[in-house]
Amino acid sequence: MGAGRGTDLSEPERWYKPKLIEVSIPLEDINRESARENYIYRGNPSALHKWWAQRPLAACRAVLFAQLVDDPSAHPDKFPTEEAQAAERDYLHGIIKRLVVWENIHDEALLKEAREAIWKSCDGNPPPILDPFAGGGSIPLEAQRLGLEAHASDLNPVAVLINKALIEIPPKFAGRPPVFPGAAETRISWPGATGLAEDVRRYGQWMRDEAEKRIGHLFPKAKLRDGSEATVIAWIWARTVTCPNPACAGTMPLARSFWLGKKKGKERYVHPVPDGKRVRFEIRGPQGVPRESTVGRNGAICLLCGTPVPLAYIRAEGQAGRLGAQLMGIAAEVSRQRDYLAPNDEHEKAADVSRPGDVPDAELPEQALGFRVQGYGMRTWADLFTNRQLTALTSLSDLVSEARQHLLKDGAEPEYAKAVTCYLSFVISKAADYNCTGAVWYPQEDRPKNLFARQAIPMVWDYPEVNVLAGIGGTLDGCLRVVAEAMDGIPATGHLPAGVVQADAASLSYRGVLVATDPPYYDNVGYADLSDFFYVWLRRSLADIYPDLMATVLTPKTDELVADPFRQGSKEQARRRFEGGFAKVFARIADDASPSFPITVVYGFKQSEIESGGNVSTGWETLLQGMITAGWAITGTWPMRTERGSRIRDIRSNALSSSIVLVCRPRTRHAGVTDRRGLIAALREELPQALRKLRQGSVAPVDLAQAAIGPGMAVFSRYSRVNEPDGAAMKVRSALALINQMLDEVLSQQEGDFGADTRWCLEWFKSYGFDQGPYGVAETLSKAKNTAVSGLERAGVLVSRGGKVFLRSIVDLPMDYDPSRDDRVSEWEVVLHLAKRLKEQGADATARLMVAARPVVDLEAVRELAYLLYSIAEKRGWAETALLFNGLATSWSDLAQASRQPAAARHEIQDELAYGVSEGDGDGDE
Repeated sequence: MGAGRGTDLSEPERWYKPKLIEVSIPLEDINRESARENYIYRGNPSALHKWWAQRPLAACRAVLFAQLVDDPSAHPDKFPTEEAQAAERDYLHGIIKRLVVWENIHDEALLKEAREAIWKSCDGNPPPILDPFAGGGSIPLEAQRLGLEAHASDLNPVAVLINKALIEIPPKFAGRPPVFPGAAETRISWPGATGLAEDVRRYGQWMRDEAEKRIGHLFPKAKLRDGSEATVIAWIWARTVTCPNPACAGTMPLARSFWLGKKKGKERYVHPVPDGKRVRFEIRGPQGVPRESTVGRNGAICLLCGTPVPLAYIRAEGQAGRLGAQLMGIAAEVSRQRDYLAPNDEHEKAADVSRPGDVPDAELPEQALGFRVQGYGMRTWADLFTNRQLTALTSLSDLVSEARQHLLKDGAEPEYAKAVTCYLSFVISKAADYNCTGAVWYPQEDRPKNLFARQAIPMVWDYPEVNVLAGIGGTLDGCLRVVAEAMDGIPATGHLPAGVVQADAASLSYRGVLVATDPPYYDNVGYADLSDFFYVWLRRSLADIYPDLMATVLTPKTDELVADPFRQGSKEQARRRFEGGFAKVFARIADDASPSFPITVVYGFKQSEIESGGNVSTGWETLLQGMITAGWAITGTWPMRTERGSRIRDIRSNALSSSIVLVCRPRTRHAGVTDRRGLIAALREELPQALRKLRQGSVAPVDLAQAAIGPGMAVFSRYSRVNEPDGAAMKVRSALALINQMLDEVLSQQEGDFGADTRWCLEWFKSYGFDQGPYGVAETLSKAKNTAVSGLERAGVLVSRGGKVFLRSIVDLPMDYDPSRDDRVSEWEVVLHLAKRLKEQGADATARLMVAARPVVDLEAVRELAYLLYSIAEKRGWAETALLFNGLATSWSDLAQASRQPAAARHEIQDELAYGVSEGDGDGDE
């Protein structure tokens, strides 16, 4: 960089030693295992209590490790060559790949290896970890699992309780036996939080037995067709309204679905039959299908007279308190299977109970993110429950307090009794998620599905009223089982200090701690309003033992860092408040931050355009600009996908990752100034090596552009200012455009690494894909690339006939290709055959092809070609083709490893890759 264009800071090592997360991580392994974790509920600490948009533990564990461990390039004395650095990086990647596997969370040998790597990089003194927006507690919990001192803070009392239950309470009582009479003698030792969990089970069972005595009569058994009785799982209701047609004026049911069970061969559904002024319901199946819903976004229809009814009428009736409910069906448990029965008077009358006097009657927000029920007359939190549900939940909440008294009588010290009471209150909180009129019946699995399957409180028309004393998920037994098993998965150790406080993130001191955080998601989730659903029940049980935390009637909202236009006046005011609050917090962190470590900020957002001072900017650009303005240099951006993100639809729609891990360091006070030409020169110098290191971590091609923003922004943001030709400061939007331009340039420059045949195929592919093109164009192009169409045809990569030329597609390639017998091998041929083998025959066959190709072609060049072909196909919208090359490049490291191992070891990797690319299905509920 020439004089007059600013201080030369093109070598980032001059001002910090890079950590692994700033260079290369095994991103695809992290994403795959994070997605898999969504389907693992039993024993998962995340199941302890509901929190919204909670980060997978696997991702937090990996990020924390990579945030603390040095990249090998930080130690040129130990790893003087790129080869030595790559080998050490592979070793560290190997630790992460094992760390993120769910089955390894209790592998002490692996955790010891990870802790030793952290201690080594931190000179034996790793910093305490602080998450100032701790939410569901995933980050501090995994910090504790890695042997780090963990601290959590949040303004929301529900979040504070969750974090106390995860990291603060368990270490205090680690290794202690339970106090319930006779429980301690049932096993020899009680490691971690197992003793605490056992007391939760025992006293929870006492609560269940007492509840049976007090409210069991509210849940009568069902009489089966043969005269026997069965336990009812749930009563399934539809809301009702009086038909506005004066000639009808009947009771019209409002149902979104009449399905009860969809399991193959056991299909059951509700069939409505008009009967005077009401509808009578019958149970039918397995043959046939139910009628369509009677209510939707465009209104409802009366089943009695066919009159269409607008939603405005239904809302008005709801506001007047005239929405009712009618029983549609009864789900009973018979020999561990479901049986569905038609409604009857006995069961309708059993639900007709008076509302208890002491219910959570605090007001719902007038308007809030994700809330849809107020327009239908629901004004208090108690309105989200039936009278029978309120009776059950208030009785269970009272039993939590009684259980605490029993603990004390049984010899528990007050703090221990307080701890068990906290977890028992979580059981009731979890039960409320299922025992409300916002829950739904899930016919695919014959079970109830909780209200908070997503972060909203929508209007639900038909709902299950769960028998809270039955044994399935969502009942007292089911929720007790989930909470206790989640406690078993907590890595409680007695020697690690941990602290949880309720505080505004802008008021904290960040001196001496390292921040890793997952802050609120702009306007995606109204955490405080949603959490009141749980808070009103938790407060009923815990106000006496956590008086400061439960001092307010509802959770604090004034200082919540969420862009809420309903509470803050307008979208523009909400945006300004959020961005100002965000910048204030991270400027404060920058003032106190240590230069030795980067912070990590996990951020999810909607890629929607927002107006800002007359300009249009994405939320992503706004975030980056805010961090840079607050004094941070961006050193990494990693797309974390907690869903299976390599599907065809994701590539076709250019779907964004669910979140980005932003890696930042405080910008040095000696940061210089440069101009556009200086920035371009630095990007051209540094991006190629950065991309090589990204590929070493098997970053999927679909994620490469996002991951490359990290090293690109590292160049841009380490300057205090980048001047445009007119003297104005360059904005993040322009910097991002330059980074993407340089990325395309670097990828194109890689074409020089390929042979003439491959260069011709690439150029043709850019224009025609696998479609036909004119022979004359092909001939002209062959001269420019120093090859010949006839030679390419003999090589088997194209077909020439009738004045037309086309590349042979993957489908047309032979199944038995052997590069060792090919006298004209090209990178193009090998990459297509590898992609075909992986798709059609799996990893073992692909690894064998790699073995055969290694002596005759540069496999690293083939890998580069897979990335380049994905980039071309994605830009052209060729989703199927892009998916093939994405899968190959993503699996490359495992395939290359398998190709160097005996056949038996290759079969193991085959199994792992087969799991990784499976579509899977599930909803993550309990």
